[in-house]
Amino acid sequence: MKSARWYNARDIRVETVDEPEIQPGKVKLKVEWCGICGSDLHEYAAGPIFVPVEEEHPVSHEKAPIIMGHEFSGEVTEVGEGVTKVKVGDPVVVEPILRCGECDACKQGKYNLCDSLGFHGLSGGGGGFSEYTMVDEKMVHKMPEGLSYEQGALVEPAAVALHAVRLSKLKAGDKAAVFGTGPIGLLVIEALKAAGASEIYAVELSPERTEKAKELGATEVINPSEENVVERLHELTNGGVDVSFEVTGVPAVLQQSIDSTSFEGETVIVSIWESDASILPNNIVLKEKTVKGIIAYRDIFPAVMELMTKGYFASDKLVTKRIGLEEIVDQGFDALMEQKSQVKILVKPE
Repeated sequence: MKSARWYNARDIRVETVDEPEIQPGKVKLKVEWCGICGSDLHEYAAGPIFVPVEEEHPVSHEKAPIIMGHEFSGEVTEVGEGVTKVKVGDPVVVEPILRCGECDACKQGKYNLCDSLGFHGLSGGGGGFSEYTMVDEKMVHKMPEGLSYEQGALVEPAAVALHAVRLSKLKAGDKAAVFGTGPIGLLVIEALKAAGASEIYAVELSPERTEKAKELGATEVINPSEENVVERLHELTNGGVDVSFEVTGVPAVLQQSIDSTSFEGETVIVSIWESDASILPNNIVLKEKTVKGIIAYRDIFPAVMELMTKGYFASDKLVTKRIGLEEIVDQGFDALMEQKSQVKILVKPE
């Protein structure tokens, strides 16, 4: 079968590999659509980050080259012995977290904080940029009736956004700011709407993404090349937002997102970082602010799909291009690196 494999930064190759053979407790599926994620872009531009290179990943027992792709949906084609959650023919999405099941976090049910955290499609074991893949039964979720495979490919990134908002201190009626309106930032805006935020401000340079942020519910979008973002947010909110979400991974933006909040405000860091970022601790200490990080999601895929059936996180508003597997580098990764007009690119691995 064809697959896209990561060998090194700027080195992703479409090549033929063996199709996975079903095993007990596993579910094999034909991938319908797989999205290119910001995490994939980080691996392409400056990896390895999650890709195991020197040593095998402790859960997948694989190292580079690995098949990429972790935002995907597909149809079940085979189930292994003991599988009862799904059957052949079921449409499913995959929650791609690899976890050990033995560390303290896993034992407490917080499997996204696993000491050996990895992702199917980033850390070995297969991935969505292939015609077929195989995962543990616990990683699959049957899609509700009426949800398309294309919509299913957005469940994973939408889960990141909803998890970020759920773990924040935001309450209905609060004011929020979202720094960066790439795919995750745009999904955070929608998650904030679902959570009842009264005002949602976005910070974005790209004119195309600015319009998309407004379309999805941003109260106002601030261009940091034209205005002082922190001053403008304090002016608009009479003292700062209750919660800010940092979704750029740009070091200078982290301090801005902290400074944009009111006293006792909270900043949630959603980004995966390629480099260190410095902050001014006194800006946190003297106003008793909180800075917290979130990673991925847990126990949230069903809630995301339920929101999708109500019209949230709609693919027709977020998907800007659909391509085949052979086009994944030039029309996929390179396009996302070079064209800020692109939001979410989906790949059909046939």
